[in-house]
Amino acid sequence: MEPGCEQLELKLTDAAAAQVKKLLARDNRQGHGLRVAVSDGGCSGYSYKLDFDREERPGDTVLESAGIKIYVDPASAALLQGIVIDFESGLYGGGFKFNNPNATATCGCGTSFSA
Repeated sequence: MEPGCEQLELKLTDAAAAQVKKLLARDNRQGHGLRVAVSDGGCSGYSYKLDFDREERPGDTVLESAGIKIYVDPASAALLQGIVIDFESGLYGGGFKFNNPNATATCGCGTSFSA
């Protein structure tokens, strides 16, 4: 983050952390962390992107939540400040849910937002 900015706060719920650990084990990705990013797109302007990464990139903020290393690029950090990532199971499968205090609107699918 830029000098003088508050420290990034990002949290995984226990359910999200369990799902990330399950996916890491399934894909044989020991030593990887979770990259959380925001990109332009989606029906509301921004969309979330989750991926696995082995190491940080220049400028990344690196933090840990529920025992999982998390990487956030500088462009995404301000839009992810204070976010809580959850995982919910349902009749038709499950998915990650994003509770973002910076979102002024979200779309019906829950993966796109405006800020």
